[in-house]
Amino acid sequence: MRKESTGIDVLSHLTRERLAELESRPKTPVRIFLDYSICFMPVVFGLAALAEYLFVPNLKGNTSTSTYTYFLAVLISVSAIYFVLSFFSKKVFYVLRYKAPFYAFIFVLLMLYDYLTLKTGKLVLPYFTWTDEILNAIWDDRAYLLDCTVNSLKLLFTGYLSGAVLGLITGVLCGCFKSVDYWISPFMKLVGAIPSPTWIPIVMVIASTLFSGAVFIIALGVWYSLTIATMTGIRNIDRSYYDAAKTLGANPLRLVLNIAVPFAVPNILQGLTQGMSSACLVLITAEMVGVESGLGWYVSWQKSWAQYGKMYAAIVVLCIVFIAVNWGLNALKRRLLRWQEGITE
Repeated sequence: MRKESTGIDVLSHLTRERLAELESRPKTPVRIFLDYSICFMPVVFGLAALAEYLFVPNLKGNTSTSTYTYFLAVLISVSAIYFVLSFFSKKVFYVLRYKAPFYAFIFVLLMLYDYLTLKTGKLVLPYFTWTDEILNAIWDDRAYLLDCTVNSLKLLFTGYLSGAVLGLITGVLCGCFKSVDYWISPFMKLVGAIPSPTWIPIVMVIASTLFSGAVFIIALGVWYSLTIATMTGIRNIDRSYYDAAKTLGANPLRLVLNIAVPFAVPNILQGLTQGMSSACLVLITAEMVGVESGLGWYVSWQKSWAQYGKMYAAIVVLCIVFIAVNWGLNALKRRLLRWQEGITE
């Protein structure tokens, strides 16, 4: 006999898009037209930015290439593809409807920056260079930038993982055992009051290598963020869970592994996210001060030679790398905390 599905079973299979569709009011043709017009905005403003670049004359002495044209064409094509897909996928439609105004604003910023630099020179050289020159600098120096990116990521994740492991251990011990917290808390208050970059001059002098010194500074910030987050998560656990587990014969190790750590996972993941932000900030500072390779070092090096196009190129690569790293970390966080949402992806 086939078992009838309950209301809970139905709700468990709802997606965000389906739930939003059920909760929304029936749309009129005008509202539907307005929604798809908004979805098409990135294409419109992308074409406007392309027209500005191609047809507005450059300031005398400023030169440009077709690189920026190809760059805009790729972005416009991607926007157009997503717009077409929005007619066939509700998920794509809802995402594009929400993000389209921001994407259009990006094209406006690109158009405005190009006008103020290449076309009019309101933002003067050499301190401000136009997007086409930055893209060409990225391509021309791609091998060096790739090597610096690899070195930066190696330094970032070595320090981040070291600090994360130590922070998790310290946070669990301090959150579960008052005797450990008695000795560690005073040092936590000291370290928390002093920003991590402040330690760079001291650590770089006493460290055996510049790399190990930079790793220590990055790990220090991550360790502090994760320790505080883990301690907070464990201390907020209802004591009745511990009492029930003790009644069933759980030993201290089982209390830590089966109650403290699982219940503190949301706080731990939040601490990991905050730790990554701290690590990215300290990474650039450490590379500019003492490391001999990496994107932060590359920025400082090109700035000292007044190569502002290459300096901005490295900054763009830095932004892309940090966005990708944080996106991956947030994706992992959402994946592990799906149970908090109450509905499936």
